[in-house]
Amino acid sequence: MVYLRSFIFNIVCYSTLTVGCIFNSVIGVFAPRATIKIWNYTFIPFLVWALKYLAGIEIEIRGRQYLRQEGCIYAGKHESALETYCLSNYIKKVSFVLKKELTYIPVFGWAQYFYGMIPVDRSAGSAAMKSMLRCAKDRLSQKRPVIIFPEGTRRKPGAKPVYKPGAALLYQNLNVPVIPIATNTGFFWKKSSFMRYPGKVIFEFMEPIEPGLNKTQFMTELQNRIESKCAELNAETVKNYPYVAKMAATPEEQ
Repeated sequence: MVYLRSFIFNIVCYSTLTVGCIFNSVIGVFAPRATIKIWNYTFIPFLVWALKYLAGIEIEIRGRQYLRQEGCIYAGKHESALETYCLSNYIKKVSFVLKKELTYIPVFGWAQYFYGMIPVDRSAGSAAMKSMLRCAKDRLSQKRPVIIFPEGTRRKPGAKPVYKPGAALLYQNLNVPVIPIATNTGFFWKKSSFMRYPGKVIFEFMEPIEPGLNKTQFMTELQNRIESKCAELNAETVKNYPYVAKMAATPEEQ
């Protein structure tokens, strides 16, 4: 049954994304900002619906009191593609920091461009950081929040954290609060896996880290908050859904 539900959901999911990318690539030529509303009020809500009713994955939002629709940066755990598709259902107009290679994908990359994502060329060193900072400043000036995944890539639940300096660069230069996000998506939507396991995905938003800390203080605070909360969510998830425990990091990865 899980295999069948995963099969049906994947067909619906990737068909929806393909149609959405084609549609927004065309619309974006004439009205780039319109693509934001089209994604976040049509295609993304439909994907959230499909997750629940086709794959059996329900999304719970905790810490709603900390949600802001502008004037902030979000820094979150990255465990699956699910958060890149679905967080904009709750944070409207959000702009994601993503690896530049994704923008090279035909149609998909064009849709990312028109939506206003922030591409980062990991091979460009300091030039990439300056470009990311410039783009993030521009999005904030448009009253759009920015999301960055501090580890830069997807990680298994419970894997040893590897935080990179990009989030600190934005924090120190943009003078806006950073809102940490913890999640457990990796238990239900594993990286490079066909399967989608039913259960409750949780996004927990935490109290903002206000401007004023130095780089070391900020990175320590950010990592401690995200990792401690993720550890709580991991324990809760395994308790409620024992069959997903196999998705967690192995002892060698912890």
